[in-house]
Amino acid sequence: MSIVTPAAESTPLELPEGLRRDRLPRHVAIIMDGNGRWAQRRGLPRALGHRAGAIAVQGIVGDASRLGLQALTLYSFSSENWKRPADEVAALMELCCEYLRMESERMIASDVRFRRIGRREGLPAPVLDALDQAEAATAHCRGLTLCLAVNYGSRTEIADAMRAIAERVAAGELAPASIDESTIAKHLYTHGLPDPDLLIRTAGERRVSNYLLWQISYAEIHVAETLWPDFGSDEFHQALRDYASRERRFGDVTAKG
Repeated sequence: MSIVTPAAESTPLELPEGLRRDRLPRHVAIIMDGNGRWAQRRGLPRALGHRAGAIAVQGIVGDASRLGLQALTLYSFSSENWKRPADEVAALMELCCEYLRMESERMIASDVRFRRIGRREGLPAPVLDALDQAEAATAHCRGLTLCLAVNYGSRTEIADAMRAIAERVAAGELAPASIDESTIAKHLYTHGLPDPDLLIRTAGERRVSNYLLWQISYAEIHVAETLWPDFGSDEFHQALRDYASRERRFGDVTAKG
C-alpha cells in the first residue's frame, strides 16, 4: 500500500457549514489512535494500519492548511512506543522516512512549514536525516506549521526544559527569581508556537497519554470514536464545530475567543 495520494489543492478551503473563521482554533493537537485496531478488524498486519493512518494525515494536513490554521501537532511516536514489538517499531521508522520523502514537495507547494518535536537521542540516523531535511526544505514556508512529535514524551520535555533552565542559572545567565511561566515555555520543544486551542483524540480513548501536558492546560478536548485511518474531513470539521461551540473562559466569568 502506498502512502502517496493525489496532491491536495492549495486554494483556501471554503468554510464548512457551521464554522466561522473567527471561531477556528489557531493550533490543533491530535493524538492519532486506532491504527492497530483498524488493521486488526480487517485481518491485516498492524504495519498496514499505520500506512492507512499516514494517508489520513495527508488529508487532515491539507484541510488544516487550506482552512488557514496556524499550527497542527501530531503525536506520531511517543517515547513509550519503543516498548512495542521490534518489527512494528522498525516499520514505523521506515514509514516516517517514506512519508517525509514523499511529502516534502507537497508541503512546499502548500506553504507548510515542517517541524519536529521530541528527543533526537535514540532515533535511527536515517530518520533524523529525513526529519532534518524536511525541516530545512520547508524553513522558508509561512503557512501552516506542521509539528510531528517523534520520540516525544511530555514529562521528558519538561525535564529537559528544567535542565536547560538550571544550566543557565548555574552559568549566571538567569536569576532564579526571574523564572516564570514564559521562561519555561521558551525552553519547551514547542517554543514559538501558540499553545493548542483544541486537542483531538481518536478511537474513543479518553486520556492524554503524556502529550503536551504543559501546553494543553487550557485546550478544549474533543474525543472522536472514529479510528484514525477513517478520520477524514467530516470528522475533522465536526471537531472544529465542537470547539466553536465552547465558551472559553480561562478561569474568568466572561467567555473569550
